[in-house]
Parts: sequence; C-alpha cells; structure tokens
Amino acid sequence: MENRLKTGNSNFTAMMEFVLLGFSDSPNIQWILFGIFLAIYLTILISNSVIILIRKIEPALQTPMYFFLSNFSFVEICYVTVTIPRMLMDLVTQKGNISLLACATQMCFVYILGGSECLLLTVMAYDRYVAICNPLHYPLVMNHKVCVQLVTASWVSGVPVMVGQTCQVFSLPFCGSNTINHFFCDIPPLLRIACADTFANEIAVYVVAVIFIMVPFLLIVVSYGKIISSILKLSSARGRAKAFSTCSSHLIVVVLFYGTGTIAYLKPKPNQSEGTGKLISLFYTVLIPTLNPIIYTLRNKDITMALKNLAIKFLR
Repeated sequence: MENRLKTGNSNFTAMMEFVLLGFSDSPNIQWILFGIFLAIYLTILISNSVIILIRKIEPALQTPMYFFLSNFSFVEICYVTVTIPRMLMDLVTQKGNISLLACATQMCFVYILGGSECLLLTVMAYDRYVAICNPLHYPLVMNHKVCVQLVTASWVSGVPVMVGQTCQVFSLPFCGSNTINHFFCDIPPLLRIACADTFANEIAVYVVAVIFIMVPFLLIVVSYGKIISSILKLSSARGRAKAFSTCSSHLIVVVLFYGTGTIAYLKPKPNQSEGTGKLISLFYTVLIPTLNPIIYTLRNKDITMALKNLAIKFLR
C-alpha cells in the first residue's frame, strides 16, 4: 500500500514509503533464491572474516599488503550487510516496503562503502607499485603510519560526496509510482520514478562515477603499467613469476569490480533496461564480493600457507 503525505495548498503528494520489487517477478523460486543468497552471504562473512583473522595471528602476513587486504575484507563485509539481509527479509515476507529514511540510509551506505572499495583497490595497487618498482624504499615509504593514513583516507574521503549525492536525490519529488524495480535503493531506478527534471542528478552521478571509478582505475592502470615494465626487466624467471603471482589476484578483482561499476554508472541509461541494470547490480553487490576472497586465497601462496597453518593448529 502506498504511504503518502499531502502537502499544503497544492496537489503535490510526497512519497513516504517505497516498495522494492526485488525478485517478485519470480514468485515460484522465492525460497530457492533465499537459500542461494543466504549461502552466499554466509560465505562472504566467513571467508572475509577468516582473511582478517589470519592476518591478525600469522606473523608472515604482518605487511602493508595484507593490512590493506584485511581492511578491504572488512569493507566487503559491511558492503554486503547493507544490501543482502534486507533482500533476504523481502524474500521471506514477500513484501518490499521500505521507508524513505531507510531507503536513503541504505543508498548512502552502499555508495560510501562502494567508494571506499574503489579507493582501497587504488591504494593496494600503489602498495604493489612501491614494493616492486622501489623495493629498497618500500619499508620507509609504506610505514605503518602511512598505511593507516591511506586506509583512513579511503574510508572518509567519499563520505561528504556520497551524503551530498543522497541528499540531492531525495530532495526530488516522488509523486508517481512508489515502486522501485530493484532489490536495493539505487540512484538509477529512483531517478526513473521521480516526477521532476533529473538532468542535474544524472550529471552528478556521472561526475561522481568518474571521480570514484574512472580516476582510480586510470591510476591503477598506470601503476600496473610501471609494475609490468619493472617485472619484465627482472633477470630471474622465478622472480618474475613471484611478482606476477602477488599482483594477479588484485588485478582480477580490479577488472571485475571496475568493469561492472563502469557499466552500471557510466553506460548511457537509455541503452540499459531495468532488468539488465538489476542483473549488473546483482553482479557487483553479491557475486563479486563472493569471488574476491576466493581469488585472493587461491592465487596467494602466503594466505594459502597461513590457512594450512591455522587448520593444523585447530586439528591438534
């Protein structure tokens, strides 16, 4: 049921509640979807928590690279917790009702945490650049104080921008349908149901996407260009293989994350259907966070060895 608030002396009707359609177009498989998303959520929580734990207790992982990785894992846990539990509740109740305040809060946190992930991936690329291209200066450049400052900047830099973006979107009048064809509150589907000119909002989305997606991605590309150049100059085949091994997992995550983010927020919207947008969002909000810890553990010998050591300790 639509929940509206009539205002003053006009015919304007302000929206006080939205309805997230989610996956209501597939009513026969709601419980199957619930089981799948619950399993995915638990996998993300457990796998990222294990990465954070082993980084804390394993002496070999007390390096800047794993400090950044453990922070990235924590951001991933927070990121999926903003969307998946709400999705699970909607699948169980088969009601997608969400208040305007809850919708705004969810959207704001999704963007703050997504922006933090983008910046953390850039910091991780810079860490690999310093480690491989300037190994003698690495302990000095990437000391603990600098690492903490970089992580803090990644967490807080996007907060004022994303809060401002959220306020701008929710200052629009929503006087038509209160139905959002999505499984969480996202800007593109919200702009579709606004009954005012959204051109300024669309420009703001592109500007923020360029700042938090394209600029970090270009910095990562430049970093990896220099990294690959330095690796190819190494005389030892073993050294080249080790250097590529430490970078490959991060590079795979970067391509997956930035690829879907670019399609979601920089692709012209007339060329993208609501169903396609929902599928892309599902990919970067659910599937990629599931793959990230798997990619980092399977392709990283240090983490694999730390996991074996942890298993041995528990089995004793």
